Amino acid sequence: MMEILPNEPTPDSRTPGAVDIIGKAKIIRSIYEGRDIMPLWNDLLARVMADHSDAAALFDLSIIMNSVGQKSEAAIAQRAALRLSKTYRLTFGRGSGLNVLVFVAKGDFTANAPIELLLEESNANVLLHYVDADTANLDDIPNHDIAFVAVAESTDNLPVLLNLERLLRDWRGPIMNNAPRVVMGLSRDGVAESLREGVAVVTPPIMRIPRNVLQDIANGVLGLEAAAGIASYPFIVRPLDTHAGHGMEKIVDPGQLLGFLEAHPDPLFYIASFIDYSSEDGKFRKQRIVFIDGNAYASHMAVSEHWMVHYQNAGMSHFEDRRAEEAAWMTRFDEDFAIRHASAFAELGRCFGLDYFAIDCAELPDGRLLVFEADVGMYVHCMDSAELFPYKGQVMKKLFRAFEAALEQRARQRDQY
Repeated sequence: MMEILPNEPTPDSRTPGAVDIIGKAKIIRSIYEGRDIMPLWNDLLARVMADHSDAAALFDLSIIMNSVGQKSEAAIAQRAALRLSKTYRLTFGRGSGLNVLVFVAKGDFTANAPIELLLEESNANVLLHYVDADTANLDDIPNHDIAFVAVAESTDNLPVLLNLERLLRDWRGPIMNNAPRVVMGLSRDGVAESLREGVAVVTPPIMRIPRNVLQDIANGVLGLEAAAGIASYPFIVRPLDTHAGHGMEKIVDPGQLLGFLEAHPDPLFYIASFIDYSSEDGKFRKQRIVFIDGNAYASHMAVSEHWMVHYQNAGMSHFEDRRAEEAAWMTRFDEDFAIRHASAFAELGRCFGLDYFAIDCAELPDGRLLVFEADVGMYVHCMDSAELFPYKGQVMKKLFRAFEAALEQRARQRDQY
Protein backbone atom coordinates (compact mmCIF):
# COMPACT_ATOMS: atom_id res chain seq x y z
CA MET A 1 0.00 0.00 0.00
CA MET A 2 1.09 3.57 -0.60
CA GLU A 3 2.88 5.68 1.98
CA ILE A 4 0.09 8.24 2.02
CA LEU A 5 -2.16 6.19 4.27
CA PRO A 6 -3.68 8.29 7.06
CA ASN A 7 -1.78 8.62 10.30
CA GLU A 8 -3.17 6.29 12.96
CA PRO A 9 -4.65 8.60 15.60
CA THR A 10 -3.54 8.07 19.16
CA PRO A 11 -6.30 6.88 21.54
CA ASP A 12 -6.51 10.19 23.38
CA SER A 13 -6.76 12.20 20.16
CA ARG A 14 -9.65 10.35 18.54
CA THR A 15 -12.73 12.46 17.94
CA PRO A 16 -16.09 10.73 18.46
CA GLY A 17 -18.27 11.06 15.38
CA ALA A 18 -15.43 12.19 13.12
CA VAL A 19 -14.29 10.05 10.20
CA ASP A 20 -10.52 9.76 9.71
CA ILE A 21 -9.42 10.43 6.12
CA ILE A 22 -6.19 10.68 4.15
CA GLY A 23 -7.16 14.15 2.98
CA LYS A 24 -6.28 16.69 0.38
CA ALA A 25 -2.72 17.52 1.42
CA LYS A 26 -1.30 14.00 1.18
CA ILE A 27 -3.19 13.11 -1.98
CA ILE A 28 -2.33 16.31 -3.85
CA ARG A 29 1.31 16.06 -2.79
CA SER A 30 1.50 12.53 -4.15
CA ILE A 31 0.19 13.76 -7.50
CA TYR A 32 2.51 16.77 -7.54
CA GLU A 33 5.48 14.51 -6.85
CA GLY A 34 4.52 12.16 -9.66
CA ARG A 35 3.79 9.13 -7.51
CA ASP A 36 1.45 6.46 -8.83
CA ILE A 37 -1.98 7.16 -7.39
CA MET A 38 -3.58 4.04 -8.87
CA PRO A 39 -2.83 1.69 -5.94
CA LEU A 40 -4.59 4.10 -3.59
CA TRP A 41 -7.45 4.56 -6.05
CA ASN A 42 -7.91 0.79 -6.35
CA ASP A 43 -7.79 0.33 -2.59
CA LEU A 44 -10.38 3.05 -1.94
CA LEU A 45 -12.64 1.72 -4.70
CA ALA A 46 -12.42 -1.79 -3.29
CA ARG A 47 -13.37 -0.47 0.15
CA VAL A 48 -16.45 1.26 -1.25
CA MET A 49 -17.48 -1.83 -3.21
CA ALA A 50 -17.17 -3.90 -0.04
CA ASP A 51 -18.91 -1.36 2.16
CA HIS A 52 -21.11 1.36 0.66
CA SER A 53 -21.13 3.14 4.03
CA ASP A 54 -17.35 3.73 4.03
CA ALA A 55 -17.53 7.53 4.18
CA ALA A 56 -13.76 7.95 4.41
CA ALA A 57 -13.12 6.02 1.20
CA LEU A 58 -15.83 7.94 -0.65
CA PHE A 59 -14.46 11.23 0.60
CA ASP A 60 -10.86 10.46 -0.40
CA LEU A 61 -12.04 9.19 -3.78
CA SER A 62 -13.71 12.56 -4.35
CA ILE A 63 -10.39 14.30 -3.64
CA ILE A 64 -8.57 12.16 -6.22
CA MET A 65 -11.32 12.83 -8.77
CA ASN A 66 -11.10 16.57 -8.19
CA SER A 67 -7.32 16.40 -8.49
CA VAL A 68 -7.49 14.82 -11.95
CA GLY A 69 -10.30 17.05 -13.24
CA GLN A 70 -13.24 14.67 -12.86
CA LYS A 71 -15.45 17.35 -11.30
CA SER A 72 -18.85 15.72 -11.84
CA GLU A 73 -17.72 12.35 -10.51
CA ALA A 74 -16.02 14.05 -7.56
CA ALA A 75 -19.23 15.86 -6.66
CA ILE A 76 -21.19 12.59 -6.70
CA ALA A 77 -18.67 10.84 -4.45
CA GLN A 78 -18.52 13.80 -2.08
CA ARG A 79 -22.31 13.99 -1.79
CA ALA A 80 -22.42 10.28 -1.01
CA ALA A 81 -19.80 10.74 1.73
CA LEU A 82 -21.60 13.72 3.25
CA ARG A 83 -24.83 11.75 3.49
CA LEU A 84 -22.93 9.39 5.77
CA SER A 85 -20.95 11.89 7.85
CA LYS A 86 -20.60 15.65 8.17
CA THR A 87 -17.29 15.64 10.07
CA TYR A 88 -13.90 14.43 8.82
CA ARG A 89 -10.67 14.31 10.77
CA LEU A 90 -7.10 14.83 9.59
CA THR A 91 -4.05 14.25 11.75
CA PHE A 92 -0.92 16.20 10.86
CA GLY A 93 2.53 15.35 12.20
CA ARG A 94 2.30 13.87 15.69
CA GLY A 95 -1.26 15.10 16.16
CA SER A 96 -0.18 16.79 19.38
CA GLY A 97 -1.16 20.32 18.36
CA LEU A 98 -4.39 22.26 18.24
CA ASN A 99 -7.74 20.69 17.50
CA VAL A 100 -8.97 23.01 14.75
CA LEU A 101 -12.66 22.90 13.89
CA VAL A 102 -13.10 24.09 10.31
CA PHE A 103 -16.48 25.02 8.88
CA VAL A 104 -16.52 24.03 5.22
CA ALA A 105 -19.00 23.72 2.34
CA LYS A 106 -19.26 20.99 -0.27
CA GLY A 107 -17.56 21.68 -3.59
CA ASP A 108 -14.22 21.50 -5.35
CA PHE A 109 -10.88 22.88 -4.17
CA THR A 110 -12.00 26.51 -4.60
CA ALA A 111 -15.05 26.15 -2.33
CA ASN A 112 -13.07 26.65 0.88
CA ALA A 113 -9.83 28.08 2.22
CA PRO A 114 -6.92 25.63 1.72
CA ILE A 115 -6.72 24.87 5.44
CA GLU A 116 -5.16 21.43 4.94
CA LEU A 117 -2.35 22.83 2.83
CA LEU A 118 -1.73 25.65 5.29
CA LEU A 119 -1.39 23.22 8.20
CA GLU A 120 0.35 20.39 6.35
CA GLU A 121 3.59 20.74 8.32
CA SER A 122 1.96 21.31 11.70
CA ASN A 123 0.95 18.88 14.45
CA ALA A 124 -2.67 19.99 14.30
CA ASN A 125 -5.78 17.87 14.23
CA VAL A 126 -8.15 19.33 11.64
CA LEU A 127 -11.86 18.63 11.99
CA LEU A 128 -13.64 19.45 8.74
CA HIS A 129 -17.29 20.06 9.62
CA TYR A 130 -19.58 20.45 6.60
CA VAL A 131 -22.46 22.87 6.74
CA ASP A 132 -25.03 23.90 4.15
CA ALA A 133 -28.00 26.19 3.76
CA ASP A 134 -30.20 23.72 5.64
CA THR A 135 -27.96 23.12 8.66
CA ALA A 136 -30.33 23.83 11.55
CA ASN A 137 -27.80 24.08 14.37
CA LEU A 138 -24.26 23.26 15.43
CA ASP A 139 -25.14 20.90 18.25
CA ASP A 140 -23.13 18.09 16.64
CA ILE A 141 -19.77 19.85 16.40
CA PRO A 142 -16.83 17.98 17.98
CA ASN A 143 -14.67 19.28 20.81
CA HIS A 144 -12.02 21.69 19.62
CA ASP A 145 -9.55 24.38 20.67
CA ILE A 146 -10.41 26.91 17.99
CA ALA A 147 -12.77 27.24 15.05
CA PHE A 148 -12.11 28.62 11.59
CA VAL A 149 -14.64 29.62 8.93
CA ALA A 150 -13.19 28.40 5.64
CA VAL A 151 -16.18 28.78 3.30
CA ALA A 152 -15.23 30.94 0.30
CA GLU A 153 -17.38 33.23 -1.83
CA SER A 154 -19.29 31.72 -4.74
CA THR A 155 -22.86 31.64 -6.00
CA ASP A 156 -23.29 28.14 -4.57
CA ASN A 157 -21.86 29.19 -1.21
CA LEU A 158 -23.97 32.31 -0.71
CA PRO A 159 -26.86 30.50 1.01
CA VAL A 160 -24.31 28.56 3.10
CA LEU A 161 -22.62 31.77 4.23
CA LEU A 162 -25.97 33.35 4.97
CA ASN A 163 -26.88 30.41 7.18
CA LEU A 164 -23.44 30.48 8.83
CA GLU A 165 -24.02 34.10 9.76
CA ARG A 166 -27.09 32.96 11.69
CA LEU A 167 -25.43 29.88 13.16
CA LEU A 168 -22.36 31.78 14.37
CA ARG A 169 -24.10 34.94 15.55
CA ASP A 170 -23.92 33.92 19.21
CA TRP A 171 -20.76 31.85 18.96
CA ARG A 172 -18.83 31.63 22.21
CA GLY A 173 -15.23 30.57 21.92
CA PRO A 174 -12.08 31.28 19.90
CA ILE A 175 -12.83 31.55 16.18
CA MET A 176 -11.15 33.05 13.11
CA ASN A 177 -12.82 34.52 10.04
CA ASN A 178 -16.20 34.67 11.72
CA ALA A 179 -17.44 37.17 9.16
CA PRO A 180 -19.65 35.30 6.65
CA ARG A 181 -21.23 38.56 5.49
CA VAL A 182 -17.81 39.98 4.60
CA VAL A 183 -16.92 36.81 2.68
CA MET A 184 -20.23 37.08 0.81
CA GLY A 185 -19.01 40.47 -0.45
CA LEU A 186 -15.83 39.03 -1.97
CA SER A 187 -17.39 38.49 -5.37
CA ARG A 188 -15.43 40.08 -8.22
CA ASP A 189 -17.86 42.96 -8.48
CA GLY A 190 -18.13 43.21 -4.70
CA VAL A 191 -14.36 43.55 -4.30
CA ALA A 192 -14.24 46.18 -7.05
CA GLU A 193 -16.98 48.18 -5.34
CA SER A 194 -15.30 47.88 -1.94
CA LEU A 195 -12.02 49.21 -3.35
CA ARG A 196 -13.62 51.90 -5.52
CA GLU A 197 -12.45 54.72 -3.25
CA GLY A 198 -8.97 53.27 -2.80
CA VAL A 199 -5.95 55.53 -3.16
CA ALA A 200 -3.04 53.10 -3.16
CA VAL A 201 -5.18 50.27 -4.54
CA VAL A 202 -6.88 50.23 -7.92
CA THR A 203 -9.30 47.80 -9.49
CA PRO A 204 -11.37 48.29 -12.63
CA PRO A 205 -15.15 48.58 -12.19
CA ILE A 206 -16.57 45.09 -12.54
CA MET A 207 -20.24 44.46 -13.20
CA ARG A 208 -22.56 41.56 -13.77
CA ILE A 209 -24.24 41.72 -17.13
CA PRO A 210 -26.97 39.45 -18.53
CA ARG A 211 -26.36 37.43 -21.63
CA ASN A 212 -29.09 39.21 -23.59
CA VAL A 213 -27.42 42.60 -23.10
CA LEU A 214 -24.07 41.27 -24.33
CA GLN A 215 -25.87 39.63 -27.24
CA ASP A 216 -27.46 42.94 -28.23
CA ILE A 217 -24.08 44.69 -28.00
CA ALA A 218 -22.49 42.03 -30.19
CA ASN A 219 -25.31 42.34 -32.75
CA GLY A 220 -25.17 46.14 -32.78
CA VAL A 221 -28.64 46.55 -31.29
CA LEU A 222 -27.05 48.30 -28.31
CA GLY A 223 -23.92 50.39 -28.10
CA LEU A 224 -21.06 49.52 -25.77
CA GLU A 225 -22.28 52.20 -23.38
CA ALA A 226 -25.08 49.78 -22.45
CA ALA A 227 -22.41 47.93 -20.47
CA ALA A 228 -22.23 50.49 -17.66
CA GLY A 229 -18.66 51.47 -16.86
CA ILE A 230 -17.17 50.20 -20.13
CA ALA A 231 -16.15 53.11 -22.33
CA SER A 232 -14.32 51.33 -25.14
CA TYR A 233 -12.78 48.12 -26.39
CA PRO A 234 -10.95 46.05 -25.26
CA PHE A 235 -12.72 44.74 -22.20
CA ILE A 236 -12.65 41.53 -20.18
CA VAL A 237 -15.60 39.17 -19.98
CA ARG A 238 -15.99 35.89 -18.12
CA PRO A 239 -18.81 33.69 -16.79
CA LEU A 240 -19.61 33.90 -13.08
CA ASP A 241 -17.90 31.50 -10.66
CA THR A 242 -14.97 30.63 -12.92
CA HIS A 243 -11.37 30.53 -11.76
CA ALA A 244 -7.86 30.13 -13.19
CA GLY A 245 -8.85 32.00 -16.33
CA HIS A 246 -11.43 29.47 -17.47
CA GLY A 247 -13.86 31.16 -19.84
CA MET A 248 -12.14 34.55 -19.53
CA GLU A 249 -11.43 36.50 -22.72
CA LYS A 250 -10.29 39.94 -23.79
CA ILE A 251 -12.83 41.28 -26.28
CA VAL A 252 -11.55 43.67 -28.94
CA ASP A 253 -14.63 44.07 -31.18
CA PRO A 254 -18.30 42.99 -31.55
CA GLY A 255 -17.40 40.05 -33.79
CA GLN A 256 -15.18 38.52 -31.11
CA LEU A 257 -17.91 39.09 -28.52
CA LEU A 258 -20.37 37.22 -30.71
CA GLY A 259 -17.98 34.28 -30.99
CA PHE A 260 -17.43 34.32 -27.23
CA LEU A 261 -21.15 34.12 -26.56
CA GLU A 262 -21.55 31.25 -28.99
CA ALA A 263 -18.90 29.34 -27.02
CA HIS A 264 -20.31 30.20 -23.58
CA PRO A 265 -24.05 29.60 -23.02
CA ASP A 266 -23.98 31.04 -19.48
CA PRO A 267 -26.83 33.41 -18.53
CA LEU A 268 -24.72 35.91 -16.58
CA PHE A 269 -21.20 37.29 -16.97
CA TYR A 270 -18.69 39.59 -15.33
CA ILE A 271 -17.46 42.46 -17.49
CA ALA A 272 -14.59 44.84 -16.75
CA SER A 273 -12.38 47.33 -18.52
CA PHE A 274 -8.99 45.96 -19.55
CA ILE A 275 -6.05 47.53 -17.74
CA ASP A 276 -2.69 46.99 -19.40
CA TYR A 277 -0.44 46.07 -16.49
CA SER A 278 2.55 44.96 -18.56
CA SER A 279 6.04 45.99 -17.49
CA GLU A 280 8.61 47.81 -19.61
CA ASP A 281 9.81 44.51 -21.07
CA GLY A 282 6.26 43.74 -22.27
CA LYS A 283 5.76 40.87 -19.83
CA PHE A 284 2.95 40.61 -17.32
CA ARG A 285 3.58 39.86 -13.66
CA LYS A 286 0.96 38.73 -11.18
CA GLN A 287 1.49 38.15 -7.48
CA ARG A 288 -0.49 36.17 -4.92
CA ILE A 289 -0.31 37.54 -1.39
CA VAL A 290 -1.83 36.11 1.78
CA PHE A 291 -2.97 38.24 4.71
CA ILE A 292 -2.93 36.72 8.19
CA ASP A 293 -4.02 38.90 11.10
CA GLY A 294 -3.34 41.95 8.95
CA ASN A 295 0.21 40.93 7.97
CA ALA A 296 1.11 40.22 4.34
CA TYR A 297 2.99 37.11 3.16
CA ALA A 298 4.29 36.22 -0.29
CA SER A 299 2.73 33.13 -1.86
CA HIS A 300 3.92 33.20 -5.48
CA MET A 301 4.61 35.37 -8.51
CA ALA A 302 4.04 34.37 -12.12
CA VAL A 303 5.67 36.03 -15.14
CA SER A 304 4.14 35.62 -18.57
CA GLU A 305 4.08 37.11 -22.06
CA HIS A 306 0.28 36.80 -22.02
CA TRP A 307 -2.01 39.23 -20.21
CA MET A 308 -3.96 36.39 -18.58
CA VAL A 309 -1.43 35.19 -16.05
CA HIS A 310 -1.88 32.07 -13.98
CA TYR A 311 0.92 30.12 -12.39
CA GLN A 312 0.24 26.95 -14.33
CA ASN A 313 -0.06 28.55 -17.78
CA ALA A 314 2.90 30.87 -17.18
CA GLY A 315 5.21 27.86 -17.44
CA MET A 316 7.44 28.98 -14.60
CA SER A 317 9.12 25.58 -14.46
CA HIS A 318 10.41 26.10 -18.01
CA PHE A 319 12.07 29.50 -17.54
CA GLU A 320 15.06 29.83 -15.24
CA ASP A 321 15.07 33.63 -15.48
CA ARG A 322 11.43 33.83 -14.40
CA ARG A 323 12.10 31.56 -11.45
CA ALA A 324 15.04 33.75 -10.49
CA GLU A 325 12.77 36.77 -10.59
CA GLU A 326 10.17 35.03 -8.46
CA ALA A 327 12.88 33.97 -6.02
CA ALA A 328 14.06 37.56 -5.63
CA TRP A 329 10.49 38.77 -5.15
CA MET A 330 9.64 36.14 -2.56
CA THR A 331 12.84 36.27 -0.52
CA ARG A 332 12.97 40.08 -0.46
CA PHE A 333 9.22 40.57 -0.08
CA ASP A 334 9.34 42.08 3.43
CA GLU A 335 12.12 44.53 2.60
CA ASP A 336 10.93 45.52 -0.86
CA PHE A 337 7.42 44.86 -2.20
CA ALA A 338 5.71 44.99 1.19
CA ILE A 339 7.30 48.32 2.02
CA ARG A 340 6.45 49.87 -1.35
CA HIS A 341 2.84 48.79 -0.98
CA ALA A 342 2.39 49.23 2.76
CA SER A 343 -0.36 51.79 2.20
CA ALA A 344 -2.16 49.45 -0.19
CA PHE A 345 -1.92 46.57 2.27
CA ALA A 346 -3.32 48.79 5.02
CA GLU A 347 -6.23 49.77 2.76
CA LEU A 348 -6.96 46.13 2.03
CA GLY A 349 -6.88 45.25 5.71
CA ARG A 350 -9.28 48.06 6.58
CA CYS A 351 -11.58 47.19 3.70
CA PHE A 352 -11.97 43.48 4.39
CA GLY A 353 -10.96 43.08 8.03
CA LEU A 354 -10.71 39.29 7.80
CA ASP A 355 -8.28 37.24 9.89
CA TYR A 356 -7.30 35.37 6.72
CA PHE A 357 -7.69 36.17 3.03
CA ALA A 358 -5.60 36.32 -0.13
CA ILE A 359 -5.34 38.55 -3.18
CA ASP A 360 -4.07 38.32 -6.73
CA CYS A 361 -2.49 41.58 -7.77
CA ALA A 362 0.02 43.36 -10.00
CA GLU A 363 2.22 46.42 -9.62
CA LEU A 364 1.30 49.30 -11.92
CA PRO A 365 3.93 51.68 -13.33
CA ASP A 366 2.49 54.54 -11.26
CA GLY A 367 3.18 52.62 -8.05
CA ARG A 368 -0.36 51.58 -7.26
CA LEU A 369 -1.43 48.02 -6.63
CA LEU A 370 -3.85 46.57 -9.16
CA VAL A 371 -6.05 44.02 -7.39
CA PHE A 372 -7.68 41.35 -9.55
CA GLU A 373 -9.36 39.30 -6.87
CA ALA A 374 -9.67 38.83 -3.11
CA ASP A 375 -11.05 35.74 -1.42
CA VAL A 376 -10.34 33.09 1.21
CA GLY A 377 -10.44 30.15 -1.22
CA MET A 378 -7.30 30.88 -3.25
CA TYR A 379 -4.86 27.99 -3.68
CA VAL A 380 -1.87 28.41 -1.36
CA HIS A 381 0.66 25.58 -1.10
CA CYS A 382 4.30 24.51 -1.11
CA MET A 383 4.23 21.49 -3.40
CA ASP A 384 6.31 22.66 -6.34
CA SER A 385 9.55 20.79 -7.00
CA ALA A 386 12.19 21.70 -4.41
CA GLU A 387 14.81 21.11 -7.10
CA LEU A 388 13.31 23.65 -9.50
CA PHE A 389 11.99 26.02 -6.84
CA PRO A 390 14.47 25.77 -3.94
CA TYR A 391 13.58 29.25 -2.69
CA LYS A 392 9.92 28.48 -2.00
CA GLY A 393 10.26 26.18 0.98
CA GLN A 394 11.60 28.69 3.47
CA VAL A 395 9.29 31.49 2.39
CA MET A 396 6.15 29.35 2.44
CA LYS A 397 7.07 27.84 5.80
CA LYS A 398 7.11 31.38 7.17
CA LEU A 399 3.54 31.84 5.90
CA PHE A 400 2.43 28.49 7.31
CA ARG A 401 4.03 29.20 10.70
CA ALA A 402 2.29 32.57 10.80
CA PHE A 403 -1.07 30.93 10.18
CA GLU A 404 -0.48 28.32 12.86
CA ALA A 405 0.71 31.00 15.27
CA ALA A 406 -2.45 33.03 14.61
CA LEU A 407 -4.58 30.00 15.47
CA GLU A 408 -2.56 29.33 18.61
CA GLN A 409 -2.77 32.93 19.76
CA ARG A 410 -6.52 33.02 19.28
CA ALA A 411 -6.91 29.65 21.02
CA ARG A 412 -5.06 30.98 24.07
CA GLN A 413 -7.78 33.61 24.43
CA ARG A 414 -10.48 30.99 25.08
CA ASP A 415 -10.83 32.13 28.72
CA GLN A 416 -12.08 35.49 27.44
CA TYR A 417 -15.21 33.93 25.99
